Amino acid sequence: MPEGRTIEMDDLIRGHISVNTATLDDKVLWKRADELPTYHLANIVDDHLMEITEVIRGEEWLPSLPLHYLLYEAFGWQDSQPRFAHLPLLLKPVGNGKLSKRDGDKMGFPVFPLRWTSPTGEVSRGYREDGYFPDAFVNLLAMLGWNPGTEQELFSLPELVQAFSLDKVGKAGAKFNPDKAKWFNREYLRMRSDRELAVLFLPLLQEKGIDAAPDYVERVVGLIKERATFVQDFWDIASCLFVAPTEFVQKDVDKFYKPEIYDAALDAMQNASAEGLEDYIREKGYPMGKVMNLIRLALTGAASGLGIADILRFIGHEEALRRLRHMKERLG
Repeated sequence: MPEGRTIEMDDLIRGHISVNTATLDDKVLWKRADELPTYHLANIVDDHLMEITEVIRGEEWLPSLPLHYLLYEAFGWQDSQPRFAHLPLLLKPVGNGKLSKRDGDKMGFPVFPLRWTSPTGEVSRGYREDGYFPDAFVNLLAMLGWNPGTEQELFSLPELVQAFSLDKVGKAGAKFNPDKAKWFNREYLRMRSDRELAVLFLPLLQEKGIDAAPDYVERVVGLIKERATFVQDFWDIASCLFVAPTEFVQKDVDKFYKPEIYDAALDAMQNASAEGLEDYIREKGYPMGKVMNLIRLALTGAASGLGIADILRFIGHEEALRRLRHMKERLG
């Protein structure tokens, strides 16, 4: 390193930077042991030969900027030197410090875009394998450390190309929010057509041995997509529209499965249409909440979930009665 010099540098995000060489240590540029250049030398030569015009990297490389300026100067390449931009770091969702794979493992979210297996066999989850859409993933990444200056958060890729500029990238680190990542995917799921989502859902159904008609699956998706974050959520939400429950949530059984409530539910299902079910229960003076929850328990295996009228519209009245009787057979 030269002594007693002030290096004047410019960064597209952080502006003008001055560093005195007295604060810098000497760097190894070429390793005699294996006759190979270190990263610093190889990086500068490579970028020059490829005619790189902008170098955009994380702020952890900011301390290397003076060295890289001096190397361009030493080679006489100042006129073709690229412009530099140092992006803010992605920070942990809680606490302080840079986001790491261990944060994702601990808090249950992926850090890598794709699933990755380390040389030691350690597997790290990926956003693709977790069910995130590519365009949702790009959108959420763009909003980490960049602000368009408006309230808009959802951008298609062409819109991002038009709106993005480095002068709107912040200097402070961007705290990663796993819940916000899910929000982006939920919004992109809702923007997709029922047919697109049905095409994605059909292979999951086939894996479970269910051969459903595409038109039927498309109708199901139209009913449930507002409740889902990922395509794989569809099964958890709407399995009852394809198969009858084989298990029943015990706490719901304890709360609602009473002989008199079951008799009232069976009477209502045998004598009222789907549209007139609530009116019939009301006319008979049956406890509305208990009877309806028991019917839902029979149809889905739990006292919460899709609306009874919606379920009946898909599975039909006869199948609903069969499930009600099957529940009694299972529970006694």
